[in-house]
Amino acid sequence: MRKPRFHSFLALLRWGAVAVLLTLLVLDFAFPLPLPKARDTSTLVVARDGTPLRAFADRDGVWRYPATPDSVSPLYLQALLNYEDRWFWRHPGVNPWALLRAGGQWLRDGRIVSGGSTLTMQVARLLDPHGRTPWGKAKQLLRALQLEAHLSKAEILTLYLQRAPFGGTIEGVEAASWAYLGKPAARLSQAEAALLAVLPQSPSRLRPDRHPEAAQRARDKVLGRMQALGVWSPEEVADARIEPVVARSLQSPMSAALLAERLRRAQPGQARIESTIDPGLQRTLEERVAAYFSQLPERTSAALLVVDNANMEALAYVGSVSFGDKARLGHVDMVQAWRSPGSTLKPFLYALALDDGLIHSESLLVDAPQSFSGYRPGNFDAAFNGPVGAAAALRLSLNVPAVDLLDRVGPARFSARLANSGVELKYPRGATPNLAMILGGTGARLEDLVGAFAALNRQGLSGRVRYGPADAGADRRLMSAGAAWITREILESNPRPGYGTGTFDTGSRPRVAWKTGTSYGFRDAWAIGSTRRHTVGVWVGRPDGTPLPGQYGAVTALPLMFEVIDSLPRAHGDSVPHPPPANVAETEICWPLGLPPEPDAPQLCQRRMNAWTLDGVVPPTFAERDARLWSAGRLRFDVDIATGLRLSADCARPHQVRSTEIARWPALASPWLPAQHQLASRLPALSPDCAPDGREAAEELRIEGLNDNARLARAPGSAHGVRLQLRALGTGSRVQWLLDGRWIAETRGAQAFQRDFAETGEHQLTALADSGAWTRVRFAVLR
Repeated sequence: MRKPRFHSFLALLRWGAVAVLLTLLVLDFAFPLPLPKARDTSTLVVARDGTPLRAFADRDGVWRYPATPDSVSPLYLQALLNYEDRWFWRHPGVNPWALLRAGGQWLRDGRIVSGGSTLTMQVARLLDPHGRTPWGKAKQLLRALQLEAHLSKAEILTLYLQRAPFGGTIEGVEAASWAYLGKPAARLSQAEAALLAVLPQSPSRLRPDRHPEAAQRARDKVLGRMQALGVWSPEEVADARIEPVVARSLQSPMSAALLAERLRRAQPGQARIESTIDPGLQRTLEERVAAYFSQLPERTSAALLVVDNANMEALAYVGSVSFGDKARLGHVDMVQAWRSPGSTLKPFLYALALDDGLIHSESLLVDAPQSFSGYRPGNFDAAFNGPVGAAAALRLSLNVPAVDLLDRVGPARFSARLANSGVELKYPRGATPNLAMILGGTGARLEDLVGAFAALNRQGLSGRVRYGPADAGADRRLMSAGAAWITREILESNPRPGYGTGTFDTGSRPRVAWKTGTSYGFRDAWAIGSTRRHTVGVWVGRPDGTPLPGQYGAVTALPLMFEVIDSLPRAHGDSVPHPPPANVAETEICWPLGLPPEPDAPQLCQRRMNAWTLDGVVPPTFAERDARLWSAGRLRFDVDIATGLRLSADCARPHQVRSTEIARWPALASPWLPAQHQLASRLPALSPDCAPDGREAAEELRIEGLNDNARLARAPGSAHGVRLQLRALGTGSRVQWLLDGRWIAETRGAQAFQRDFAETGEHQLTALADSGAWTRVRFAVLR
């Protein structure tokens, strides 16, 4: 009779177990675990070392950073598991002994002395909150068992690490570590690990930023437990107790905010986005930019980009003066905004002309009033310099030589070369590349210009700026290595403003190839510089495009650029010049021909200088455009040996003949030439017995309305200056008028113009005809 009963009991037990399991399966199916989505942590953009730059809260406004058992400090895991749940890796989600102990203490003392919840049960309550009722506790137990059935221990621990409450809207140990301690959870000390282990027990009461004394007492309790359990030695615990509880006020990270927003848009759905930013440099430069531009007018913003030339990784990215400043439109990212580049494209034009064999570093260019099919550019200071070398023209950022050079290279070709190398230019609707582009008549972006300037220190290879370690590089050939070396040498030779030769010892500073730019109407101020290791770009202006009078590149942007470059890390040899490539040579040349001197014709070399040449090419001075009477070049003729007078083909008596030649300067350069150069380029007088040869048919220009060395005084009671009516006689062509080297008017033939001369002091008035004829008068305006 016993056996049937025993078998009945086993059958009952078996079917009872089946019923329980079926019930659990039905409950599991009917009440599935409210597990979080595949990714519900905040989007975190981090610097190159893992430092958070900016965190984007989830839809509920909670800051929750990704964390795993492998990403946090082992000290924290030791403190957490030994204080909260020593048997975590062994129990099935519920620890019966801990529950019995907690229940007995509650019955004995009438209050909760120690909790019986396991980490799994705490995760269950975080995922499915419930009240502190018997039914709520039962629900928590069932959820804990459900968690253990579905997830591994590591997965359950990960949920706790990411969702444990730490006060306010901070959840998870990683977010708490950054919010309170300003460091990753992987680098916690023992004192910090103990603090963060106990904080979720009562996050409001133990917040270290509000209640440091209570937080320290709770931390020390954890430290005592760790010593009692033998996990940490007494010496370690004693040292940890000495460490004060210091926490900063809760704040979400907000560094490189505009770059972080840009990266998040580019990688939607990513929980953790890595960048190339150097966090220390980023913070320093953000503070420096904010302080530097705090005194500028309202609505003014700025952008700054620092790139490592070796790999084109961005080390610092400041998209605006202040991200939260509405008046300055701080939400607009000016690193990638289209703005007029001013003169910042000029170095690339000169490099292309070098590669084309059009110029060498000292090619004679003319900075004088010129018209290019109706386009008449002027310089920033409205003055002209006359004959100037290519290197000086680039360093001084002269406009007329640059437009002349672009006209010979071709605007469309230049634009295409830039686009191929990564510098996209934006033109107004319906417009095409034209001569105005070299003076800023187009749109460009700071990041593209920085990538192109890096070519000067990358053997002529421009590069796309990389913002993430996984970003693909895109190196393009912008110029040859030789042209890059010569262009860099020209720009590096430009002294810093205020640093005269020999005034300061700059030998320890890195050599900087720098260029400034200012767009029309003072809308954009630029400064871009490249060293052996870094390239730095600065833009200043108003995002809405309104003018910022008086602010231009050399004054507004350049000082900050040099401050940044001087603060960047240096290495031995950064201040040492690069040796020239094998195809670059230093060659002696002569003006006005632009060619090497000829020992047999010393009179052709009126001015000697050393030029950098590329591939052995020594191009001559450009032929003048549209000049009818004068042209730069060699002019051969015969002279009488005895008298030195010029001979023509038809002379009345025989002469002892000697052939000779002179080198002539471009006609437009004539007003700026010293007397000896004018004399050396002048034809000797024709012998009286020789028939005219037509070589003296040059126009004789004369200014009417003002005598040479005149003294002018304003009429008594006059409200204006000395008013004169002037005209040029002796030409039918167009005449450019310059006052003290600055263009003031244009006339044609004998057309007159009127002007008030109110500036007191000595002056020079020059009339320059398109034919090359010119004249000048000197006068003074009295007080």
